[in-house]
Amino acid sequence: MKLALAGVSHHQAPLALRERVAIDLHAAASLARRLASADGDGCEAVVLSTCNRTELYLARPADDGLTDRADRALLELAGADAASLAPVAYRLTDESAALHLFRVAAGLDSMIPGEAEILGQVRDAFTAGAPGPLLDRTFRMALHAGRRARVETAIGESPSSVPAAAAALAEQVFEGLADRKVVLVGAGRTSELTARNLLSRGAVVSVVANRSVERAERLASTLGARGVPLDQLPDAVAGADIVVSSTSAPGLVLTHAELSAALRGRRGRPLLFVDLAVPRDIDPALAELDGCFVYDVDDLEAVVASSLAGRRSEAVEAERIVSAEAERFASWRASLVVVPVITSLRARAEVIRSAELARVESRLENLSEGERAAVEALTTQIVNKLLHLPTVRLKEAAVTAHGLHYADVVRDLFGLGEEDE
Repeated sequence: MKLALAGVSHHQAPLALRERVAIDLHAAASLARRLASADGDGCEAVVLSTCNRTELYLARPADDGLTDRADRALLELAGADAASLAPVAYRLTDESAALHLFRVAAGLDSMIPGEAEILGQVRDAFTAGAPGPLLDRTFRMALHAGRRARVETAIGESPSSVPAAAAALAEQVFEGLADRKVVLVGAGRTSELTARNLLSRGAVVSVVANRSVERAERLASTLGARGVPLDQLPDAVAGADIVVSSTSAPGLVLTHAELSAALRGRRGRPLLFVDLAVPRDIDPALAELDGCFVYDVDDLEAVVASSLAGRRSEAVEAERIVSAEAERFASWRASLVVVPVITSLRARAEVIRSAELARVESRLENLSEGERAAVEALTTQIVNKLLHLPTVRLKEAAVTAHGLHYADVVRDLFGLGEEDE
């Protein structure tokens, strides 16, 4: 089985490029199913898309340009921006792709190391995707590595999430958040987490705006706010100190044209826009208005930088855990080469043992039931002992460069598969 990954992340691609390939979970699930079905039987696919990255994981029995297939599918998402995206995209295969996924699940590849959300996002992508035997094992081991990194180290301690960083940024801008009024745009998990972080620092959530008013009202009721539809945003924003937007809308939700008139009455009173959406919700041109400040997810990197020093030692330990899990994956994948050979070898030995017992059946007919059982046990034990060392050596060779050679030699020596031919 071959594993391939094509992706783009915050390490090389700015937000303007990442948002061109960002898709929601429903679209990621549809893409994974389409990729799996397009390449025939045995193809597997999982698509992971977050604010930091979009990655396509493909697997199938033979290579046959699998990496190119993943790369083309990624660039197709970018549409007209494919030429700009290609130089900053990365392509990984087999153990390198698995190690990358393990690091992602552990929060080691995130803009904010140890972020809390990524493990759940990896799990959701896996559940919604179209995995088969290889991607199922790969993602399960990645989730295990991510959980170990969080349980056995302190890499996940706050502030280690985008919502926490957003609240820290707001506190820096206003030099304290006591009684600052917050408007949330979007009623999803990110909005709720950001609101909780802001509330813990003294801010007040006054309005939750959402396309679905019912969802807005549900979240607002837990925050002591009121829920409104998106068309009431200009009035809500005009009285706010902080606007946090995190929707799954495909385009801008708060634009310069719609808000400029409503904001004139503020007369330069500071207004902080924090855009946590990918693609972006907030028009960057709003920063041109007097007193308005616009920050997006990439801007949060500077906020996080000051908190990294205390987590570096934990990241080192988390890297050790991930490396150990990646070695386990490599050993398992390598064993796939020799396991069929071992199975065939033991099956051939059992056929020979059974045939020889059947050949001398007439000489054994006077044996008691207990004596027959003893003969069965003895011959089985002889076969197991003869095959024990070759089995061990094959498994040991599987994790080396000679694994395939050993497997081919055993097939040739014992004529495995010749009966089928």
